[in-house]
Amino acid sequence: MLITVFQMLTYPKKLARLIISIPLLGKLSFIISFLIALPLYAAPEQDQAAFRKHYQERFPQLKLTDYANGVYAIDSIAKQSWLAIEEFPPYETAIDQGKKLFMTAFTNGKHYADCFPKGSAVANEYPKWGKIQGEVITLAKAINDCRVSQHEPTLPYEKGEMISLLAYLAFTSRDKPIGIAIPKDDPRALAAYEQGKAFYYQRHGQLNFSCATCHVQNAGKKLRSEILSASLGHTSNWPTYRLKWGEMGGLHRRFSECLTQTKAEPFAEQSVEFRNLEYFLSYMGNGVPISGPSTRK
Repeated sequence: MLITVFQMLTYPKKLARLIISIPLLGKLSFIISFLIALPLYAAPEQDQAAFRKHYQERFPQLKLTDYANGVYAIDSIAKQSWLAIEEFPPYETAIDQGKKLFMTAFTNGKHYADCFPKGSAVANEYPKWGKIQGEVITLAKAINDCRVSQHEPTLPYEKGEMISLLAYLAFTSRDKPIGIAIPKDDPRALAAYEQGKAFYYQRHGQLNFSCATCHVQNAGKKLRSEILSASLGHTSNWPTYRLKWGEMGGLHRRFSECLTQTKAEPFAEQSVEFRNLEYFLSYMGNGVPISGPSTRK
């Protein structure tokens, strides 16, 4: 029934004829199902508006740009310690190494700049929908796709040179607002967005938690001794030096960790599931400035 309703949204005349043809009791059931299903199929723009309204009501003192600071936007005590760390950030070495890697020629004499004609300040534009590839292209995947096109071996996604490159690209993109598009001329892009959205609200693992359980429903509340951050802007500060890890890491490593904490089986870095999830979250964060690389607990 829900699939039929979704299909009918595009054809209101057909929907009206269908409702008229249904007996009274069935008609009432159909209308109730329709009203319940409608939010599940909201357009991305509607999702984004509802997302922001939720946080505006929950944290009326915050501006959209404040969400680039993650949990420190709502945890004033922890913010002081964080600002002290940021005076001598532990990720500076990664930025320097990433810059050197970005400027170093490949074996064929070309550079990363040949794949990124706009230069290095492009982190706010990713993830993108790759119409030719038919999938979401994250910045990390774009880096490896570049290397393949230049006949270079791919890099491991969540450590070493890849993280340093991402740190440099984020650093040169700082303060640029996230600007993710969902092309309307390719229904596969919307499908990828919807899959990411479904993943975010789906409950996972033995603890039966969804991402939204912590970061939408309970944002600002404490889980044990930690204040839960808001989802808005969650993709803006990566890669990050996490004090818990004692090293730099990427967004998908954090996704994996969250699933493990709910006692669910994590997906591989840059899996379709995680890339679609990043696509949804980044679109929700449109307008939040890039603040990575950063430091987090």
